[in-house]
Amino acid sequence: MLRGLVAGVAGAAIGAVAARRVPGSALGAAMERTNHAGHTVSLAEGPAYVLGAAVASALGGAAPAIATLGAGVFGGLDDFVGDSRSKGLKGHLGALARGEVTTGVLKVLGIGATGLLAARVADRGFDESFGSTLAGGAVIAGAANLANLLDLRPGRALKVVVLTAGPLLLTGDAATRTAAAAAVGTALGLLPGDLAGRTMLGDTGANAAGALVGTAYVGAVGLPARLAAVAVLGALTLASEKVSFTTVIESTPVLRELDALGRRA
Repeated sequence: MLRGLVAGVAGAAIGAVAARRVPGSALGAAMERTNHAGHTVSLAEGPAYVLGAAVASALGGAAPAIATLGAGVFGGLDDFVGDSRSKGLKGHLGALARGEVTTGVLKVLGIGATGLLAARVADRGFDESFGSTLAGGAVIAGAANLANLLDLRPGRALKVVVLTAGPLLLTGDAATRTAAAAAVGTALGLLPGDLAGRTMLGDTGANAAGALVGTAYVGAVGLPARLAAVAVLGALTLASEKVSFTTVIESTPVLRELDALGRRA
């Protein structure tokens, strides 16, 4: 419990400080983007989440740090050197089928590879089969992608991180609880700036946050629960190609109120 508390506080503090310092630095202008409402926001929150969560989660072992850093780095490709030629999983795979290696394709492959590595490291010593580790890698990559798909309104992705990682604070071993605490703590530290519309996660932070939650989940469950998560994540990813998550949320009263909670009008 003490390690988890330290991880949560450390993630919140490091993330919050980094998100405040970067916009005023020499890198500040390069991180400015326009959000859905046409306002200028900073992508500093993404690298800040990666830094805070990776340092904090490393207190519980290497696996969550690997997943967080890997997803953050490959997500950063889309944020800072990417193009908009392909959108969504279907677009990325279509580009790859045409022989086009876009930053989106590199992100999909890179997060898949680092997710699998993180799952393997997490499973070491627990006598998990390769099939179980493969499913774990798919969960981590799928969670990274889903978090990014949800990062379309201020605070939304971070709220989902808190709600999904929160229950993992009470289950699994110390490494699982520490990873979950790092995910929750860093998210809470960055939530005020995100809700206020000053900063945003971008692909860098959203992919990293989802991967960290996925790693915590993988550390707490075996093959059946991993396969169930793969099925759910896969279904949601495919649904996102046809259905707008924002439309669904805004048309569902409970989800709409939760989504808007704390957000500046």
